Amino acid sequence: MEILFSTSKNLLNQVGNSFFRFLFDQIDWNQRMIAIKGPRGSGKTTLMLQRMKYGLNSSPNETLYITADHYWFYTNNLVATATDFYQNGGRFLFIDEVHKYPNWSRELKNIYDSYPDLKVVFSSSSALDIYRGESDLSRRVITYELPGLSFREYLKIKKGLDLPVFSLNEIQKNHSSIASEVAQTFHPLPEFHEYLKTGYLPIFNETNLSNISIFLQQIINTVIESDLAFIADYNAGTAYKVKKLMGVLAESVPFKPNLTAIARKIETSRDSLYEWLNQLEKARLLNFLIAEGKGVSLLQKPDKIYLENTNLAYSLKSSPDIGSIRETFLLNQLKNLKKEVRLPNSGDFLVNDLVIEVSGKNKDASQIKHLENYLIAADEIEHGFGKKIPLWVFGLMY
Repeated sequence: MEILFSTSKNLLNQVGNSFFRFLFDQIDWNQRMIAIKGPRGSGKTTLMLQRMKYGLNSSPNETLYITADHYWFYTNNLVATATDFYQNGGRFLFIDEVHKYPNWSRELKNIYDSYPDLKVVFSSSSALDIYRGESDLSRRVITYELPGLSFREYLKIKKGLDLPVFSLNEIQKNHSSIASEVAQTFHPLPEFHEYLKTGYLPIFNETNLSNISIFLQQIINTVIESDLAFIADYNAGTAYKVKKLMGVLAESVPFKPNLTAIARKIETSRDSLYEWLNQLEKARLLNFLIAEGKGVSLLQKPDKIYLENTNLAYSLKSSPDIGSIRETFLLNQLKNLKKEVRLPNSGDFLVNDLVIEVSGKNKDASQIKHLENYLIAADEIEHGFGKKIPLWVFGLMY
């Protein structure tokens, strides 16, 4: 196991503590088995390494980071590795990209049942259904989701600003004072528009911004060709059609889909199309909206389809529609907060009984002013008034 400890030590030496994702303080690290899901590039690996380096008061032989696609596992299995680690004093095991390991659920269950004082943290693709593996982990694992960066976190990384988190309710009631306090420090609009283009993943701070688009396209390919190939058993032909589907969607989102026409365009069946759309949503490449009043079921036709985040829109289309970008941003932030968002009869989004209309600075409330509880999320304004709230303020919710 010397090679595993050497790799783990090298990675720990490279991780710093200048920035922690919001989820770091929300995880109950005392749980025996923790799953961290999230899109590629969101910072799952860094989060685990920071917990090892800065959150544990332990000796080096008590902690180990491994990645499930390491060549070590060509000839060794996970249970035997965990056993050897435990018998030599190991108590904290961190496993990255567990979905790359064929028998992940069965072996994690065996590890959990065999070593009650061994704590295990593992990461996986968003697309992996932790509770539907071949072995039941539902009573053993606590699952957390790590989305991409909020605008607030982006500002923390880029400018060192430590802004507070505001709930949707606080923003609705106090947006004027929130915006005024932030605007005393800097003008948020230029930074916000840059965030929409390149700032959703922490990689923006580690590479030339001109390469972000290429990086995101590589993420899409890896999710489809690698992650979904493991999880959903894609072959090369399936992966090609799913990538073609992403290209078709990128040209039109957000839109109300004609699934028959899309299936015909990519030469597949409606049933296959439903499955692929569902898998792309789970993999955090798409977001769906279901109309208010409808039930939610697996393989249900979405009433409106969006790309999961605005950076994807800019990477897949040279000049995406700015109105679509604004809607994509707000839906993304609300979904990342686990809000139930529906498509209302009037307005863009319905959250509980609150209707939100997304717009530019000159939009009025004529479409929704008949409603009792509404607000306008307006881009291109630094300060709001009444029910008109600056769109960028919604980036301070996590």
